[in-house]
Amino acid sequence: MELTKYKLGDVCTFINGRAYSQPELLDSGKYKVLRVGNIFDGNHWYYSDMELEEDKYCNEGDLLYSWACTFGPYIWHGPKTIFHYHIWKVKPNDSLVDKSFLYYFLNHQTKGFMGSTHGSTMIHITKENMENFEVLLPSLKDQKKIAFVLSALDDKIALNKKMNQKLEAMAKRLYDYWFVQYDFPDKNGRPYKTTGGKMEYNPTLKREIPVGWEVSTLANFAEYVKTTTKFDNAFNYVSTDNMLAEKQGLSGEILKPASGNVLCYEKNDILISNIRPYFKKIWYADQSGTCSTDVLCIRSLNSDNSYFVYKTLWQDDFFDYVMQGAKGSKMPRGDKTRIMNYPICIAKENFDELIKKISALTIPMQAIIQKNTKEISRLTKLRDKLLPLLMNGQVAVA
Repeated sequence: MELTKYKLGDVCTFINGRAYSQPELLDSGKYKVLRVGNIFDGNHWYYSDMELEEDKYCNEGDLLYSWACTFGPYIWHGPKTIFHYHIWKVKPNDSLVDKSFLYYFLNHQTKGFMGSTHGSTMIHITKENMENFEVLLPSLKDQKKIAFVLSALDDKIALNKKMNQKLEAMAKRLYDYWFVQYDFPDKNGRPYKTTGGKMEYNPTLKREIPVGWEVSTLANFAEYVKTTTKFDNAFNYVSTDNMLAEKQGLSGEILKPASGNVLCYEKNDILISNIRPYFKKIWYADQSGTCSTDVLCIRSLNSDNSYFVYKTLWQDDFFDYVMQGAKGSKMPRGDKTRIMNYPICIAKENFDELIKKISALTIPMQAIIQKNTKEISRLTKLRDKLLPLLMNGQVAVA
């Protein structure tokens, strides 16, 4: 595969976004303002009513590049949106480079760009250095072939993620119906509360619960795992950093813990990050392994109840409860005594039967999620392995 040398500024144009002062960022308005944090998992948006030059907006399918704090390319999917100063809109020269190929190329080259970063308080890549960066590109025909292969892998990864999100939402909705809204099936198979099931006020929970139910605690369902081993013997290691954002599985990168000891977890144990992002990362283990001591490892006292416990701790209410009692100013950690006292509302009679019923409906969903997640991990590793080989011409696409 023949490669031709260019300067990056010859094959694409980098367009700066607009710098905003804080008073200009509104809580609501006509346009969203896309900032670096919004690209990389930030859900808090600012808005603006300003009408700007057309090149200060990004539209569906535009290629962007974050050049400050967090670095990398991104394809915008959404309505017409203002992009912030720390993001470039990247317009390819269509006669020299394919946009999809350019996205993967920028992804591949980002570590190389990092050698030209500036700033102490806020590290950033300069536009001048980006434009003068020398690159070797294959022909447009070969670029399209390479982009097709990598896009096919990404499409399958995205499809699996979307399926997992739907299954997780279904399982969450079912849990909410039964154990939050109390529309579990009564003895006649009808939704309890909706069909007039009796309710009574509970002073501990400060809300109404079904008659015949009571408040238990997490300690009556689960315990902390305390068994440790040396990191040298660690396998299937989970840290707070390499737990996947989708709350399932392991990432490929193994990050050594700060201390030499790690916890030992088993299949169906529940792992929760005890530091940033503050108990939001939670994984229902589909294998045995080891984890950082910054990860809380919780094991159900009855294995039949383990998935119910997992879904209980996956609720926002648990996150709020733990955060209220977290200790530490710089990096809050969950208070273990408080966590084990987390209140769980249960039926005084036949509660195990109710758990079995919901588990029969939701565990098959979890099995599909775990299967999809393993495939996501495999395809991601394959894509990341192929990316530099394709970009450097070491592997050709027929």
